[in-house]
Amino acid sequence: MQWHGRSVRKETGGRIRFARSKRRSEVGNSPADSHIGEDRTKIIRTLGANQKIRVLRAQYANVANQKSGGEIRRVAIETVDKNTANPNFVRRNLLTKGAIIKTEIGDARIVSRPGQDGVINAVLI
Repeated sequence: MQWHGRSVRKETGGRIRFARSKRRSEVGNSPADSHIGEDRTKIIRTLGANQKIRVLRAQYANVANQKSGGEIRRVAIETVDKNTANPNFVRRNLLTKGAIIKTEIGDARIVSRPGQDGVINAVLI
């Protein structure tokens, strides 16, 4: 659980004395950290009793090939090649939006949000 409320410090570095305590609505969840591996998902309850599906591990991605008229194939993910969000994510094989993954049919860029959408959609580069 992570508190996503206001900072305890001012811009000047001084401490803010809060007039109230923390609220349940200010609590956030830890990141999904989607890895490569045998498929594993988790259903999270969100505000208004809605749901998010988190990908914890995934073996396959839905890869669209725009050159062949947008044909979509389900292919195995081999490794994470590049990630502009954080270079450490490449070492840890974390799947995030914008990550370049190596698949059976070539390199692809992830366009979905695995920690929010519950699927891994990618576009062939």
